[in-house]
Formats: sequence, structure tokens, C-alpha cells
Amino acid sequence: MQAKRVWAMYWSATDTTKRVVTAIAGQAAQARGVSLAEYDFTLPGARQGAPEFTTDDLVVFGTPTYAGRVPNVLLKYLATVQGNGAAAVPVVTFGNRAFDDSLIELRDILSDNGFVPFAAAAFVGEHSFSTTLAAGRPDADDLALAMQFGRDIAARAAAVTAETPVIDVPGRAHDERTYYQPRDRAGNPVDIRKVKPKTNDSCDDCGLCAKLCPMGSIDPADVRNYIGICIKCGACIKKCPKGAKYYDDPSYLYHKTELEEGYKRRAAVSLFL
Repeated sequence: MQAKRVWAMYWSATDTTKRVVTAIAGQAAQARGVSLAEYDFTLPGARQGAPEFTTDDLVVFGTPTYAGRVPNVLLKYLATVQGNGAAAVPVVTFGNRAFDDSLIELRDILSDNGFVPFAAAAFVGEHSFSTTLAAGRPDADDLALAMQFGRDIAARAAAVTAETPVIDVPGRAHDERTYYQPRDRAGNPVDIRKVKPKTNDSCDDCGLCAKLCPMGSIDPADVRNYIGICIKCGACIKKCPKGAKYYDDPSYLYHKTELEEGYKRRAAVSLFL
């Protein structure tokens, strides 16, 4: 495939996935001497449609890892994004624990939708729950790897055809995939699915959190009120200029602490070519 355009397409609540995907795609476009296009489907309005891809496109497609999988709230939308033979590079980010089955799941989604996934990658991003777990990642070293990876996929894209085998990545088969279940030290499940952030008195009602919520779940008329689910993406907390959003749920804080204490090592980036 002689890619005539490179796409950076991603869901990125706190910009970690965006930074990785745009670094890869930007270098790929530059190496091939073609235009770069960007499609951010983080906010609800952007998930009402998608670009129309063709065999002239190379798509770097990114999502974060939630509980070891592609975020399940995105599955309905992702099923509507058709590749029409476009070359694709699935990319996931993960918060220093593991990417489990997220990369193979994203690869399979893209393949099933008519993309040709010929390379793949898993990068580390600062965990959505924390400012210390993988703090500042992707950092300069990560982004240098991302840019080199972009140049590498650009060099290989010309050899991609409809018959190119899908890239082999680690992970389990469809019927064996489960979501990561946090547990306490006695082995009991920790369930934080219904937990939502609270708002302290430093809030000045600017409404930014409502605008940034990927699920549209914060009431713009009263940012202390939730009108939908919270997926714990961290957007309202990490991007609030006043630091007004916070969690105080004991189970959430326990799980956060367990992650921070259990995964202090620098997790590695994984590249598949």
C-alpha cells in the first residue's frame, strides 16, 4: 500500500494516548512525505461519526487500557469504524501495571472492521488514578521510541497488502478474555464501578469538567451532579485548574494505593513489527 495519508485516531481522556499516537503518526507521515490527519473521538460528539478510510490510508489507532481491555464503553462506537482496506497500527497505553488483552482486542476489532493491522505497540502512560504511578509518562524516552516506531512503520507500510497477515501480539483468544479484577490482600474483590468524584469548595463553577467528560456525565448546570456513569478516566480531576475534583471512596483509595505500591518499577514499552 502506498499510503497517501497518515491518520492519528485516538481516545485519550488525559492526553497520554494522544501524545503517543500523534508522535507515531507524525513521524510516519513525515517519513513518507504525506499529509497527517487527526481524529480525536474522546468526547461524545465525536463518536457520532468517523473518517472514511481507504487503501490509501495508514491509520495509527489508539486507546487506553481499562481493566486489561479496550474500554468497554467504546466497543459500540468502535464497531462502526470501517477500515475499507486501510493499513492500521493498533496502539494501547497502560498505567504501569500491564496491558493484558487490550492490544490483541484492539487488533481484532480493527481486523474485523476491514483494517489491515500490520504492526502494533503498547506504551506506558501515567495512570488515570494517580500522579505518581508512571508519573509523567510518556516521557522523552517513550516519545523517542514512538517516533522511531513511526519511522519503522512508514518503511514497512508500502509492503502491506490485503493479504498481509495480522500482526502477532500477546493476549488471549476472544472467549478467554476477562476484565482485570482488583482485590484486597485477603483476596476479596474491590468493586469501584459506581464510585464518582466529589467536588470541594475550591470549585468556581467554570464548567470545564463538564466539557471534558468523555461520557458527558457531568451536569454543566451543576458540576457537582452526575447525569451518567463515571469510568474513572481522570479527566475532570487532572484537568481541573482548581484541583476541585477528588475521590474519597475507601475502596477506590485502597485500590489506588495498592497499584502505586505494587507497580513502582518502570514498565517497558512493547513494539511489534
